[in-house]
Amino acid sequence: MSGLALYRGFTKLAMPMARLLLRRRLAKGKEDGTRIGEREGIASLARPDGPMAWLHAASVGEAQSALVLIERLLSENADLKMLVTTGTVTSASHLKGRLPERGFHQYLPLDCPQWVNRFLNHWQPDLAIWMESELWPNLVTETMRREIPALLVNARMSASSFRAWRRMDGMAKHLISGFRLCLAQTEDQVVRLQQLGARNVSCVGNLKYSAAPLAVDEPDLEALQSEIGARSVWVAASTHDGEEVLVSNAHTALLSDIPELLTIIVPRHPSRAAQIETMLSQRGHNCIRRSTGKRIELDTAIYIADTLGELGLFYRLARIAYIGGSMARHGGHNPLEAAQLGCAVIHGPDMENFLSVAAALASNQGSAVVGTAQELSRAVRDLFEDRDLLARQTEGAAAVAETNRGVVDRVYAAIAPAVNEALRRSGDAGA
Repeated sequence: MSGLALYRGFTKLAMPMARLLLRRRLAKGKEDGTRIGEREGIASLARPDGPMAWLHAASVGEAQSALVLIERLLSENADLKMLVTTGTVTSASHLKGRLPERGFHQYLPLDCPQWVNRFLNHWQPDLAIWMESELWPNLVTETMRREIPALLVNARMSASSFRAWRRMDGMAKHLISGFRLCLAQTEDQVVRLQQLGARNVSCVGNLKYSAAPLAVDEPDLEALQSEIGARSVWVAASTHDGEEVLVSNAHTALLSDIPELLTIIVPRHPSRAAQIETMLSQRGHNCIRRSTGKRIELDTAIYIADTLGELGLFYRLARIAYIGGSMARHGGHNPLEAAQLGCAVIHGPDMENFLSVAAALASNQGSAVVGTAQELSRAVRDLFEDRDLLARQTEGAAAVAETNRGVVDRVYAAIAPAVNEALRRSGDAGA
């Protein structure tokens, strides 16, 4: 029996376990209790009339980069509606208020065949677009069985994911070969996807380059700027467990030269904020969490930004940004978001998820790479003390972001024939 057949057989029987998983995630704040039915394929909205494209973006990063493509799709096709699915509460919060008219969000169902069929029976998309690399076997298989044209956009396949898929060669080929078009972020990704069985693969660049700058609430920005005053500020963004200790050590090391320093930590998962605050307080730092509503005072050492969708606010408050998830195992997060907003970029050695971006920043003197708390504190200190270095690094990073903003044009040109065909088929079916 093939790996895919085993998977499908197991997931048919897995609904009780899936429901238990959802309850546990709900208890941890990782699911939206008001919309939990969507995770079982129960739609909370009616399907709009007319042609509809469905775009899946796994989490916040994919959702942010997808927005510019969604806007282009809707502006170029006046009759089109866009269903956008994600799998996390943070990504849903990020999209709220950002999706253009005729775009709407639902949570992706867990990959149980019964829930997948319920989802597809309701929405009946005319076109499916997957962002990056999250491929759920039942969802992909059923989409293709229904002959819904499927495209893989901004495709990324890390070395570890590639090795894992290679061990499931038959399943990988079945899933990947069903996409009518695959647009990879880099030429290396093209090769990996082809080796897994993808067809019609090309590289048009990383769509994250075209993403609009992260939004900000201006009154909130003005309020925090007033509280901070003239203090030196840097931000550690999208941090994971273990990185807050590194940032704490760097903060302590910097105080001898920058006694008024304010460090902002934006944890990747805000649910960890109380744990982070306890740990930092035990290390002697005076901390406050943004969610408490407390003001930043002169003796506030570390400000823990544990709210959703406000990273653009904190990048605008700081001129220096450490990009989290880059020390080990997580592959790093998007440094372009900081570069677009005038930050000097610092990251660790693990940028597997953004290899081409990291390479471009390095070649343009737009980043600094660190591996320890000592190296991090030295990099931050150098940028605070050397204005020419700060200017070169921020300008170099901004230039990388700006010169690649045209990626969305190339992506849209590549997928336009499939979009037009789907619209034509929808019109013929409705006639």
